[in-house]
Amino acid sequence: MSYLYYPGCSLEGTSQEYNISTRALFSSLDISLNEIPEWTCCGASAAESVSYLLSLSLPARVLALAEKMDDCDQLLVPCSACYLNLKKVEEKVKKDPVLLENLNTILEAENLSLKNSTKVKHLLEVLSKDVGPDSIQKKTKKYLNGLTIAPYYGCQCLRPYPVFDDPEAPTSMEPLLKAVGVKVHQWNMGSKCCGASQMATKSDIAVKYVADILRAAKGADAIVTVCPMCQMNLEAYQEKVCSTAGEDLHTSILYLPQLLGIALGLSAKELGFDFNLAVSKGLRQKMVI
Repeated sequence: MSYLYYPGCSLEGTSQEYNISTRALFSSLDISLNEIPEWTCCGASAAESVSYLLSLSLPARVLALAEKMDDCDQLLVPCSACYLNLKKVEEKVKKDPVLLENLNTILEAENLSLKNSTKVKHLLEVLSKDVGPDSIQKKTKKYLNGLTIAPYYGCQCLRPYPVFDDPEAPTSMEPLLKAVGVKVHQWNMGSKCCGASQMATKSDIAVKYVADILRAAKGADAIVTVCPMCQMNLEAYQEKVCSTAGEDLHTSILYLPQLLGIALGLSAKELGFDFNLAVSKGLRQKMVI
């Protein structure tokens, strides 16, 4: 099994551990990830404020590059913001031939052409649907019994395209967690917004959102995420959140491939744990890492 792979900017910067752990996990599952050569930024959340067409042409370029590769026609994207931007182009050009023509006019400058033949898939979709919990369980070498984990999905991997899960009540992580012996923390915050980029522009709002999420996770050993922005908001601002809320809300935050990777016998170093900002000593002891 193999996938085309688009890491995106965050996974080469502030979220290196997501990239490291994703590559390590899929390697241990005997799944090849073939990175798109010469990929560039998908526009993240900033491009649309400059130009709507720019916000579509940047991910269109990535998809056009993917189509030039002979490996396969499925593109795995770990970052939820990148996934959303690429998925948006995939879905829009299906219904709008004029938009496809306009994008191809732009892409002509690099002798590229978009046929829209590549299927964009979020990492969670691949793990939950293509790989599946049974395959994860068969590869498990160390069951994480005794751990209680709160699965946090965020917004962008499920909205506005509910391709593989219910955006209001997502559950796709739960069978994966149970497959490695984890107890799933029962809460209703898995799909609530973390504040996203408002942490930089209207931090008082985002801090409240994060505080609500961390407070709801009390009783869990960690929160597991699948989004670099969610991960950053939940782990990097804990001191500010605790100070503002006037209570101790410190919580360990992991990426899903890191947790599954430990269960599959990979080391903390192989999974990029050195880059995490919020992993407690107690969690490390429970995971024996």
